Amino acid sequence: MTPTENPEPGGPFARAALEHVRGLIERNHRRALEWGGADVAPVRCVGIVGAGIMGSAIAAAHARRLHQVVLVDTNQAALERARGQILAELAAELPGREAERLVAHLVSRGSSEEPLAGCDLVLESIVEDLGAKRRLYARLEPRLSPRAILASNTSAIPIGRLAAGLADPGRFLGLHFCHPVRGRPLVEVVRGPGTSDRTVARGVTHAHRLGKMPMVVEDGPGFVINRLLLTYLGAALAMVSEGVPPGHVEQAMIEFGMGVGPLEMLDEIGLDTALQAGLVLSEIFGERLAGTHLLIGLIKAHQMGRKSGAGFYLYPGRSPNPGVARLVAKHRPLAPGPGGTGVSPVLTPDTGETPVPPIRSEGEPIALRLLLPMVWEARRILAEGKVGDPRDIDAGVIFGLGFPAARGGLLWWADTLGKGILGQSALQS
Repeated sequence: MTPTENPEPGGPFARAALEHVRGLIERNHRRALEWGGADVAPVRCVGIVGAGIMGSAIAAAHARRLHQVVLVDTNQAALERARGQILAELAAELPGREAERLVAHLVSRGSSEEPLAGCDLVLESIVEDLGAKRRLYARLEPRLSPRAILASNTSAIPIGRLAAGLADPGRFLGLHFCHPVRGRPLVEVVRGPGTSDRTVARGVTHAHRLGKMPMVVEDGPGFVINRLLLTYLGAALAMVSEGVPPGHVEQAMIEFGMGVGPLEMLDEIGLDTALQAGLVLSEIFGERLAGTHLLIGLIKAHQMGRKSGAGFYLYPGRSPNPGVARLVAKHRPLAPGPGGTGVSPVLTPDTGETPVPPIRSEGEPIALRLLLPMVWEARRILAEGKVGDPRDIDAGVIFGLGFPAARGGLLWWADTLGKGILGQSALQS
């Protein structure tokens, strides 16, 4: 079997991979209980600030587990949309009447922050802006009970930076729910430099009681999941920038076993959100995060992804966006032709596809070019001590990013490739 060939269902590779994944699930359950389990005070009421897509999905996850939810946003239109989004999330798993009943009895919505004072946990899920988040915490902290947890769903900003100015940073942590919340069990429980063990224990136990898989990670830009994700998405952007047709990139990862390709994933995340995360992570990635000019060009054209109707695809039909090829043609230098006038770029602006063979680097399959940078990043994460075990990486990518379970996880898969490709075992940090 080649490194990117699909494992045979029921074959020895797939059986061994799935056995490894079962072990990851059991290990996560044991570790969650070790953090406190039944001895940790329960969260009965949760406040969520920010009624966007993530805030609404997190609210639905809590209502599904019968938590009282206070959803706050100063944007009245967002609050109105949130009700429908919460109902849709619940209705995907519950009968319609039951979903309506839960929303009516458990979820309150409003623009005032005063009701948050009675919550055991207040989770912020607003725009990824350091100043805006700190100003919110300055208003919230004096209102909350001394026993309440204050948390952020930030996807990339370090918890230590967010906590600057708090009177009690010990009760502040990151609770990063992965998108889409209903389909991704993983929750990163991010310990900031001042976060107390008690707060971490409550965060882990709460996520576990929600039916999620909590993973404790140390602080830093992008934590673990988004460091790996941005590496993967950045590699995809770099390939498209070189002239590889977007459809080839997408199909390679679908064939590998991902539910969606990296460009469609970018559209789901939102190109503006991905760019903001990339800017935060630039201090880690530096020159390694390539292709951002494509994001910037699409954002300037007000094409932010699915939420705006256009990104790498045009929605609702999900057809290729010809504007991507124009951006590639604009930024990619033309190779000199016989007369020195250059040749056509690989991508044609009209269709985004081409009969010209795609550019490859050293003949590597597309999937390897996207996944091997993730492997190197995972090794850096382990070396830095952000998590303590390669199994945390495997669980993170499967349950947080949708990596195919039949491949066992990023490092389990990479370790099967052999030293001929990786130079040494991927599990060595």
